[in-house]
Amino acid sequence: MSRKKGESIIIDDQIEVKVVAVEGDVVKLGIEAPKSVSIHRQEVYRAIQEENQAARMADFDPEWLRAKLSRSRGK
Repeated sequence: MSRKKGESIIIDDQIEVKVVAVEGDVVKLGIEAPKSVSIHRQEVYRAIQEENQAARMADFDPEWLRAKLSRSRGK
């Protein structure tokens, strides 16, 4: 799919991605979407995912898991 400056695409009847400017290798996009839709650059999204994973691992309590497994096995 190709778009020129000022042209856009519509996603799922509610998200519009518009080419605002093209400056050399850089394409500037304008995005209109419902507030419930998160929009991030890919590198920011990946950093958020990595931090969330690290937080989940930091909150992991192996003793709690052992106790839960022991109770579920009837021990």
